[in-house]
Amino acid sequence: MTQIINSFAEISDQYDAAFVDLWGCMHNGIEAFSEAVAAMQAYRQSGGKVIYVTNAPRAWPLVVEQMKNWGLPDDTWDAISTSGDAARVAMFSGAVGEKVWFIGEDRDLTFFNPIKVVENPVDIQRVPLDDAEGIVNCGPFDPQADPQDMRPQLLLAREKGLKMLCANPDIIIDRGDKREWCAGAVAKVYEEMGGETLYFGKPHPPIYDLARRRLLQEGIEPDEAQIICIGDGIKTDISGAQGEGYDSLFITGGIAAEETKTETQPDADALSAYLEKEMQAPTYSIGFLS
Repeated sequence: MTQIINSFAEISDQYDAAFVDLWGCMHNGIEAFSEAVAAMQAYRQSGGKVIYVTNAPRAWPLVVEQMKNWGLPDDTWDAISTSGDAARVAMFSGAVGEKVWFIGEDRDLTFFNPIKVVENPVDIQRVPLDDAEGIVNCGPFDPQADPQDMRPQLLLAREKGLKMLCANPDIIIDRGDKREWCAGAVAKVYEEMGGETLYFGKPHPPIYDLARRRLLQEGIEPDEAQIICIGDGIKTDISGAQGEGYDSLFITGGIAAEETKTETQPDADALSAYLEKEMQAPTYSIGFLS
């Protein structure tokens, strides 16, 4: 049974490092959450390390630029691990071939920027679906449109036997008060049609491997550290933490606010019913990170 807490400070001294989700925990896609900012600043001042672990389908320096736009200060984090970085390594290593059909918005084209950590990278070429050897999925062409609308194109891709590289396993996000579809929603449709998908973000291992490397660069030996994962995604943040054997703090006021009846804090009965339905057991829960 999860324990509902009132602030991260109640438990933070038990952990050497926190793997913290961004969207829904630290910001809403428009502005940073002031209480979450203060909580991470205080944790770092006490000696804790904060690694932002995000399913953003782009390189971490570009995430830093976004964080500045949201008003998220540099003193809230030590390092960043993105699903985009983990997926880019795989793409340039040839995971889905050289000629790829790109699904995403123009802002996601930075995904194809060169990456230094891969020796002898594959010469990736963006081509029409008819000519593709594989798919790079950074999100729907239109995040407001139902991913089911892409079924005709995805059916052709499946018939061609194309593997899909999914740069962001998230299904949905809330940008302010607007809900948007993510790459994971497209990948889910493709899988339901029998297509093969490769994942690199939460809850899958590659992004956690990258986060541990980032932590090691900060002088903390991951195998010896006490690590907690913080996030609002029950199928990503909490499931991923469980898979890695880490404690977790579930932010109920994010994308599960309605299901958990969260205003300031979750309704205990609603939270229990939701976790039973999702078959997840976060160590702790809180309405909003503070």
